[in-house]
Amino acid sequence: MLPVTVIDADYHNPGHAKAIVALMDDYARDPMGGAEPLSEAVMHNLVPRLAALPHAFSVLAFAGEQAVGLVNCFMGFSTFVAQPLVNIHDVTVLADYRGQGISQAMLARVEQVARERGCCKLTLEVLEGNAPARKSYTKLGFAGYQLDPLMGRALFWQKKLTV
Repeated sequence: MLPVTVIDADYHNPGHAKAIVALMDDYARDPMGGAEPLSEAVMHNLVPRLAALPHAFSVLAFAGEQAVGLVNCFMGFSTFVAQPLVNIHDVTVLADYRGQGISQAMLARVEQVARERGCCKLTLEVLEGNAPARKSYTKLGFAGYQLDPLMGRALFWQKKLTV
């Protein structure tokens, strides 16, 4: 395999934009991403809308000229410590490149960015059935959390809104 290079994505770079859309579509088609391709509207709007968000940033991994991994992140804020945080929203690596430490290299870059920005923590969500991702995240120090053991572990919920 080719050596992998991890870079900060530039939403205004056409090559980076194309890579982000292709990798997100590949992720969306995977069972871990819902097993449905991105709509044409999302494919067209994703990168311009990310670029319009000052709190968004992405990290790309390349094997030679081939984009093979992507992490999308959003800055947030912890009210409990009054400091910024980074929420890791998407982590994806092309199937042929999984198991080579690419996600860990990208997440190391995300952590570096978070530290440079004075963040207090990184957050992410992972599906219970995604054992390889859970193992990778645990290796990097991620874990579920609870504020009070009597109240149990935190759960991630959603409510979809009609657009």
